[in-house]
Amino acid sequence: MDLPISLPLSPMLAKAVKTMPKGDVLYEPKWDGFRCIVFRDGDEVELSSRGERPLTRYFPDLVEAVKRELPERCVVDGEIVLRRGSRLDFDALQQRIHPAASRVKLLAEQTPASFVAFDLLAVGDESLMEVPLGERRRRLVETLAEARAPIHVTPASDSYDLALRWFDEFEGAGLDGVIAKPLDIAYQPDKRVLFKVKHERTADCVVAGFRWHKSGPIVGSLLLGLNNAEGHLQHVGVAASFTMKRRAELVEELQPYRMDDYTGHPWEGWARQTESTADRMPGAISRWSGKKDLTWVALRPELVAEVAYEGMEGDRIRHTARFRRWRPDRTPGSCTYEQLEVPVAYDLDDIFSGPHA
Repeated sequence: MDLPISLPLSPMLAKAVKTMPKGDVLYEPKWDGFRCIVFRDGDEVELSSRGERPLTRYFPDLVEAVKRELPERCVVDGEIVLRRGSRLDFDALQQRIHPAASRVKLLAEQTPASFVAFDLLAVGDESLMEVPLGERRRRLVETLAEARAPIHVTPASDSYDLALRWFDEFEGAGLDGVIAKPLDIAYQPDKRVLFKVKHERTADCVVAGFRWHKSGPIVGSLLLGLNNAEGHLQHVGVAASFTMKRRAELVEELQPYRMDDYTGHPWEGWARQTESTADRMPGAISRWSGKKDLTWVALRPELVAEVAYEGMEGDRIRHTARFRRWRPDRTPGSCTYEQLEVPVAYDLDDIFSGPHA
């Protein structure tokens, strides 16, 4: 490739804040997908992830869309998302990461992805890395004015009140929150100079297992469960983000609840699942790294923990939950899906037709 910006390139990042920033900023919806910087030089296209890992082979449908809808030579920052009906489906997007070429081809046909552009870093022979964000936004809208689905330009606005409304409404379409971007900044790779406001709720979950930390015999994450309508304990995700000291303390706290084997555990059959298993369970093979050890230690399902989470994706917690405290006053049977807040549905088409989209 012969572009004014070359691979690898780390994306500009955002730091979490509790309240919506005010001032000379541009507000955008926070998309729930795979961060991706698109490099195109004629027929050469590379899709680079946040961790600078190549995504190109997993999304042949987007490669063709890029060739069809983006300028002949450009670098565009954005997000790969996948929609099911009127909302995003992060679970289905994760399924697109598969080692088998035949499966990749089939999924590209059955569950095609979309690319939402939110920054223009280069076009033709011109690098825009040092250009202020406000001007890059204007150039992005102008350059992609004729782009058609599955390539989209994210809505954006300088209205604080509209950003608050987006924060409340867009979750119903599967979005994560709102990003606030200072209008005068240059593009700063791998720097947290943007701001993100994300939803946070709490739930009481059964802790029915844990995984060891990669660094040694300390707790890496807690496996969480909720009782479904049939009374079965459904694995809903994990809680992590502990300090190293707290991880060591958890080993001792969990010791009285450890089981010698999986016999009699609600998730007994999950220890023997394979890559073809449809539901994501504690021992599932990681699509990002098939060598990653996802074995787990069974606990008697008697402990209840309050965790903070951003939202749900189907019957699972979206992304990693954060441990808040133990709840000895709650019984495992009381940890059901009924306690969860369900956002009002919102149509993705209304988002794409929003301000300056």
